[in-house]
Amino acid sequence: MGAIDVWAQQPNALFQSQPWLATLNRWTGKTGDEPLVTTARTLAAMDDGGVDITILSAWCGPRGWLITNEEVAAACAEAPDRLRGLLSVDLNDPMGCVRTIREQAQNPAFVGVRVVPWLWDLPPNDRRYYPVYVACVEAGLPFCTQIGHTGPLCRSEPGRPIPYLDDVLLDFPELKVVGGHVGYPWMDEVFSLARKYPNFYVDTSAYTVKRLPPSLVDFMKGQGAGRVLFGTNWPMISPKHALAGLDDLGLDERARGLFLEGAARKVFRLAA
Repeated sequence: MGAIDVWAQQPNALFQSQPWLATLNRWTGKTGDEPLVTTARTLAAMDDGGVDITILSAWCGPRGWLITNEEVAAACAEAPDRLRGLLSVDLNDPMGCVRTIREQAQNPAFVGVRVVPWLWDLPPNDRRYYPVYVACVEAGLPFCTQIGHTGPLCRSEPGRPIPYLDDVLLDFPELKVVGGHVGYPWMDEVFSLARKYPNFYVDTSAYTVKRLPPSLVDFMKGQGAGRVLFGTNWPMISPKHALAGLDDLGLDERARGLFLEGAARKVFRLAA
């Protein structure tokens, strides 16, 4: 059984120089001056961890682009059978967001859109997101975001699921939404949304399976089977390290398959 990693990126020098990475570097024992992540290095980590497909993310913030859509597309073109992309948009330019999604969606490498709320300090029910949601629905692309507390030195409030994502899911019942980074410490809010909205999913990026909240593991074993997707936040965590101890979760064959790849194939429309 293979796996699909739904949250990864290949940081460039500009991304790695961001001051808000200091906290994450301290947690993970990095210095901030590590070698840049090449496609070859990503593929090697995938092979080592048993990952078939990795979805690389572009990053855009209020001060401009950190990892461009073009950089992601170029990386995907190096390994089209193994890599897909999530495009990003500039919320400062609402019509530009719509045009970007319509144009980039023509590239089959792109399978979704990601905006990170803490980077903008804007919760996902802010009016600047709404053209993005319309364009995602039109293009048939899921919207991927971050939920829960923020590791970088930025406010965590934009990642609180209720009321922010609750509003979005009410207003856009056709939009698939993937909340990355688990959602801790607001796990009850995460489960409430997942039970209420069939188009809301959670991914485990930035967590190893050993660190997953027990309540999330219980959810994956029952009602939440098929609603939780595997992610790493590579290169913060390697796939092999993220999946170490998977057998100890006690997932049955169906729940395990949905977690590792089945749910991701459905959400991102990836052929088996």
